[in-house]
Amino acid sequence: MARDTQARSANIHVLANFCAAAAESMGYTLMRTAHSTFVKETEDFSCQILTPEGLTVASPTTMGATWYTGLDYSGVIGRFDYKEGDICVVSDPYSGFVATHAPDLHMWRPVFHEGELVCFVGNHIHNTDVGGAVPASLSRTLTEVHQEGLRIPPMRLLRDGKLNEDLLALIETNVRLPEQNHGDLQAQIACTEVGQRKMQDIARRFGTEGFRSGLNELMDYAERQSRAVISDLPDGEYFFADYADEDQTGGYPVRICVTLRVKGDELEVDYTGSDPQLVSSLNMPTGGNPRHSLAMVGVMYALYALDPTMMLNYGLVRPVTAILPEGSVVNPVKPAAVGMRSLLSNLAQTAVLGAFAQIVPEKLPASPGNGVSILNVRTSARDGRTVMASIGPVGGGAGGGPFADGAEGCGANMSFLKNTPVEINEAEVPIEIRRYGLVPDSGGPGRYRGGSALEMEFSLAAPQSMVTARNRDRSRFAAWGLAGGQAGRPSRFTRNPDGEAPEELGSVDIVHCQPGDVIRLQGPGAGGYGDPLERPIEEVAADVAKGFVSVENARLQYGVTVDARGEADLAATAALRAEMAAARGPETGFGPAREAYEAVWTRERYAALTAILAAIPVNWRYFAKHAIFAELGESLPAAPGDVSAVTGAYAKLCARFPELPEVAL
Repeated sequence: MARDTQARSANIHVLANFCAAAAESMGYTLMRTAHSTFVKETEDFSCQILTPEGLTVASPTTMGATWYTGLDYSGVIGRFDYKEGDICVVSDPYSGFVATHAPDLHMWRPVFHEGELVCFVGNHIHNTDVGGAVPASLSRTLTEVHQEGLRIPPMRLLRDGKLNEDLLALIETNVRLPEQNHGDLQAQIACTEVGQRKMQDIARRFGTEGFRSGLNELMDYAERQSRAVISDLPDGEYFFADYADEDQTGGYPVRICVTLRVKGDELEVDYTGSDPQLVSSLNMPTGGNPRHSLAMVGVMYALYALDPTMMLNYGLVRPVTAILPEGSVVNPVKPAAVGMRSLLSNLAQTAVLGAFAQIVPEKLPASPGNGVSILNVRTSARDGRTVMASIGPVGGGAGGGPFADGAEGCGANMSFLKNTPVEINEAEVPIEIRRYGLVPDSGGPGRYRGGSALEMEFSLAAPQSMVTARNRDRSRFAAWGLAGGQAGRPSRFTRNPDGEAPEELGSVDIVHCQPGDVIRLQGPGAGGYGDPLERPIEEVAADVAKGFVSVENARLQYGVTVDARGEADLAATAALRAEMAAARGPETGFGPAREAYEAVWTRERYAALTAILAAIPVNWRYFAKHAIFAELGESLPAAPGDVSAVTGAYAKLCARFPELPEVAL
């Protein structure tokens, strides 16, 4: 019996490796044949091996976007009958909730063996532009999904191997860069052809029934691993909240909160208490699916961090259930705009990680920088030809962890998108990149320092140019530290920073530029882990020598005095650290902006606010939130549990608008 069990386990791992290799081959094909920089350099794409029901059993682990490990195509796959040579696509975020904004074109293809459907292969890419109100299609200023470009409902792209020319014409007519979109579409088709061949080879090795049952066993195996990790966590409830800077340009903060409930070997991820859906494009379209990939990314990251041997497939989230209140930012109602959903998806991840960190702080890191901006430039070449391309993500590093500093400038949880080399950017777009590097003093101080942020500075040469900076965030609420570590430095976005009148752009994501304008974007630093005064003196001195930390901040943040030769003064350092330790208070790790905000908007007041908003019609919620915030300002009572100001502000709103219901708390 033991020998049979070992043989079965070995066969499962062999099949897992075969499927992973097939997915990697698909990824290489897509990356090497794509036309857009955003796909071939930044690698904003994914590839999946799917069960006949549409659940992901394998995806690349060394390339592409990592958010789609648990992607569920079941909302669209069952709409068609399939033949050899068929390919289907979808990009509408409200059609089956597979695509999560219009630029993401998802494609899937059936794989047959001996005349029977044995699996599907799928992929997605982020198209640089799919039309809509603004170049690159995305901005938080957009208020409904209809403004965000061409949305394709589930449709056949190929039938019996024949291309749907009408659909192709529709796509090319509605986008700003038809040649680029066409080239990327052909790369996606080639990717599925490779996947089909690879999976047919694997099916021949295992036989039809052995292959089908093997795919299910892969998910069962991941589920058992997941349950084992969860069962080691202490039962209980664990709450964490995180904030985006604003819910619209110049608006109020957005809150996402998570309550993790551990019950034996199962986990509930309750997003109740998160803000109502927004009249901007930051909403996360999940359709309320309790295991939607956007709601599960943080869970997958945390569980995998606790057991790096886990198989990464949909089975990992089977023991997990998300509660996603309808009409909230994590489950908006159509036609809410969703194009910038990645900003709040990142925030949902850090909220989940923050909740997990309360359970096992000795095993998880502080917050990554988050707020990674995807820069796009639309400008003109010397011959007047319009040029548009993504010039790469600019963000922060990974959070400091219990054993090591955070990685510098890596983007961390932003799907691990890759940077685009300066030479490629300048070849693709007529701009001059003046600086691209790390920002000193940006990583949060700690025993283990948070990863440094990236900085990009470039100038434009043509009139009527436009820069879009998707996901601008963390210019107010910094990445949080953990276990005594401090917050990272906020991000900055500046036009003409060295000019006579520098313009701080905050979280603006569309900037109209003229010849000679210079744009500088600094990402947010990641949070630090552990007491900064416990960081070894030689490591602080090395940080100064490498440019990660300035001499001034070595003294102010770490209590280390470094002389002009770069050497630490041990006696002065010992005295300074003793003085700092005696004088400081408790460290929350949240940074001054969040501490000040939560002194006013306490957990009790937020609970009262969200209870009121949940009880009124969806179309009133965003308006009511803004009205209540405008009424209260910064003058709430000092007692943290006093919610009378919130209920009083809503009562005034009801007096103005009798159609609003009374809400008893």
